[in-house]
Amino acid sequence: MGKNRKTARQVKQHLRSLGNPERARFALRYFKTGPGQYGEGDRFLGISAPVLRKAAKEYQDLETQEILELLHSPLHEVRVFALLIWNHQFLRGTPRDQRNIYDLYLKNSTWINNWDLVDCSAGIVVGRYLLDKNATVLNKLASSKLLWERRIAMIATFAFIKENRFEIPLAIATRLMNDKEDLIHKACGWMLRELGKRDIVALETFLAKNASKMPRTMLRYAIERFPEEKRKRYLLKSISKKQIQSSK
Repeated sequence: MGKNRKTARQVKQHLRSLGNPERARFALRYFKTGPGQYGEGDRFLGISAPVLRKAAKEYQDLETQEILELLHSPLHEVRVFALLIWNHQFLRGTPRDQRNIYDLYLKNSTWINNWDLVDCSAGIVVGRYLLDKNATVLNKLASSKLLWERRIAMIATFAFIKENRFEIPLAIATRLMNDKEDLIHKACGWMLRELGKRDIVALETFLAKNASKMPRTMLRYAIERFPEEKRKRYLLKSISKKQIQSSK
């Protein structure tokens, strides 16, 4: 082993030194780690996202097996750290490097198991990879039994939204509209809001067709930037249509 080669063990020691017990206790509540909750059993060091991002730059040359060891950690921030390193490597990598990272990402999706892990990585590793390729894998992910794979499908479309390519994001949002999980409703609403920043007509066309069928959370996120009176009209219209439908 070369003298300058960094290891997963060194990363873990470094991250433990950055931990904050009080922040870790707060994270247990914030990320819903109680019995039956989406983050059940997760463990935290108590490190903020900006601190993790800064530290990741120091280890961006970490080798694949070391990254996988980090991704398989029971500690939340260690898994985040692995994904941040993959982001760095993906963005500067060759097409072959990017394919390898993309493949490993999806093969290890069970470890990408909270909303912040998905949100910090899926738009880059999955979304950017698929920009010039067949993106039907997103339909498969959107139909997954795993909550986090469904969220990956939606958040990955952020890459398409940034390129003003809205067909795929709108299709995935439609596919996920009847999902039972609030975290999916939030992801869909967020991506719709981002789409609306770039093309308000495209968003309002989607809402004209779907607002009455959308989960309340998804709709609220999607129209968050609308003027207050306009938001109220959409919400009241949605309530009215659902009341009429439920009374039939």
